Amino acid sequence: MPLRAHEAYELNHLLMGCVNTLNNMGVFLHQVKDPELKALLEKQLDAHIQDYNVKVQWAKQGSSTEKLNVPAVPTKSAGTPKPPTAVSPNPNGTTHDDRGIATAYLLGLKANGKEYASASFEADDIQLREFLIDAFTMCNRHAYEIAGWMRKNGYYPGEQASSAYLESLAHTYDPAPVPAHVQ
Repeated sequence: MPLRAHEAYELNHLLMGCVNTLNNMGVFLHQVKDPELKALLEKQLDAHIQDYNVKVQWAKQGSSTEKLNVPAVPTKSAGTPKPPTAVSPNPNGTTHDDRGIATAYLLGLKANGKEYASASFEADDIQLREFLIDAFTMCNRHAYEIAGWMRKNGYYPGEQASSAYLESLAHTYDPAPVPAHVQ
């Protein structure tokens, strides 16, 4: 079945996001200094290329049977978080440091992930819908790894909620009763 108009519009927007991600990753891989961050970017680049190419198939053929290689859930965290370190914008910069690379990439993953989730709700074609869900999952898992690297290096705050807040939260909500027709 050919793409419906709203699917084609969503696909165009998602393809532009992919072009942006791939272009940025090319620059980032030439500027990154930290070997662990570089390895993450290199590992994730292949999935982004496949994602883009599958979307190109959808745009050219109106369909694709290729299944996206969704990365597995990471089995461990990136390490012990460091306390956050201060940062200032540099509007005169000509290159990115590792923190800037990770920040730009993480924000791009989060934005693209939201676009995939939204587009998946609108897709009428079940194969396209499943592909978009897989693409969301890919972005989600990549973002988890990048955010972990950032926390470990003190670039992404993620402190625990206070015990007072957690206690207040626990006392705010009670379980819903089971409806009579379910019992």
